[in-house]
Amino acid sequence: MLNNLTDLSLNDIKKLIDETDEVEDMILLLESDHRKSVIKLANQLRKKIEQKNNLIDKYIKMNNYEEIERDSGHFVIVGIDEAGRGPLAGPVVAAAVILPENEMILGLDDSKKLSEKKRNELFQIISDKAIAIGVGIVDQNKIDEINILNAAKEAMIIAVDKTNCKPDVLLIDAVKLDFPVRQVSLIKGDQKSNSIAAASIIAKVTRDRIMQEMSIIYPEYGFEKHKGYGTKVHYEAINNFGVTPIHRKTFLKNIKGW
Repeated sequence: MLNNLTDLSLNDIKKLIDETDEVEDMILLLESDHRKSVIKLANQLRKKIEQKNNLIDKYIKMNNYEEIERDSGHFVIVGIDEAGRGPLAGPVVAAAVILPENEMILGLDDSKKLSEKKRNELFQIISDKAIAIGVGIVDQNKIDEINILNAAKEAMIIAVDKTNCKPDVLLIDAVKLDFPVRQVSLIKGDQKSNSIAAASIIAKVTRDRIMQEMSIIYPEYGFEKHKGYGTKVHYEAINNFGVTPIHRKTFLKNIKGW
């Protein structure tokens, strides 16, 4: 580590920051510089480190249920969540995710709390690092036949089966499944468990991409924006153009004129 940065340009300092592993020492060095631009870099770096530490603390906190299960001898821990219970159109999608025990994926949270950009970034990281991922998709016809709750549960069971793993325990957001294995059902589980949060992100991004594909087939409905939910634009499209084959008929009974 250099003793001072006086002879280095701002670009050289930025490069040095990117290359260093001694972050705290680098911050002190930056703070000792008289240039305002370098002091600003020190503040930015300190804030970045603080944000990362907060994410680490959050990950550890949200790993509590996983740690309890491992301490009980349950090592194949499957987090499960779904996306798409509420929309007027499209499928319900569930995901089952088994996260690695000794590697943190920082930033996991309820998918609805994340920006689309952040969801997509985490989707890729989870896809790369997860031990196993399964996705279950139940379409609008099945939803109309068996109702949305049962359809969501069916999608979850499909997702677990598609992990091709024999689970020791299922961590699930809010429901219980007809599945012969230990289950822990957590209200708002995607805010309490990393495994469920990861499943929430996989399910949400997968379903959003399906609806974006549907927007190409049915461009008048704006599915790429509202993803099938009951927005003003969506209701107006139904009134103007009628229903599509991907609409849930049982969800439309209360719409005037249906």
